[in-house]
Amino acid sequence: MQPVNFRSFRSKLAHHRKSFRQFLNKTEKNTPKGIDQLTPVLAKEVWAEVDCLSCANCCKKMTPTFTEKDLKRISAHFKQTPEEFKKQWLKKDSNKDLVNKTQPCQFLNLEDNKCSIYAIRPEDCSGFPHLTKRKWEEYAYIHKQNIDYCPATFRLVEKMMEKVSV
Repeated sequence: MQPVNFRSFRSKLAHHRKSFRQFLNKTEKNTPKGIDQLTPVLAKEVWAEVDCLSCANCCKKMTPTFTEKDLKRISAHFKQTPEEFKKQWLKKDSNKDLVNKTQPCQFLNLEDNKCSIYAIRPEDCSGFPHLTKRKWEEYAYIHKQNIDYCPATFRLVEKMMEKVSV
């Protein structure tokens, strides 16, 4: 597993973003047969290649959506009420979702890229980057967003484009 090289990642992203998005748009609208079975196989390969702790770009450039369940669990950890936790750490975004007030995430330790609340992190974080969360057609739109931030998502789409013709 290699550390993420952000210079290389940004360069590849700039070069391939348009073709990746076109591929994702096509496969979202007309899902190729067998893509849902191929996704977990390729995801396993991706995780053998990408070291998240060398990256943490998701925590640095994005924010999770906090559910009510997340609020209860995390605020209890800090011995706060959900309202106190919200007031201290969260805001509502344009979609009225609860998200972090700051970026990078307030719970990210920038020295080692580890989450200080990893065991109780938001559900959105625990599933990120959602490579195999649902059927391809239901999550292609998420991959379109995540290729800009996540080398693992970028790599999955890259591998998928090598295997699937549209």
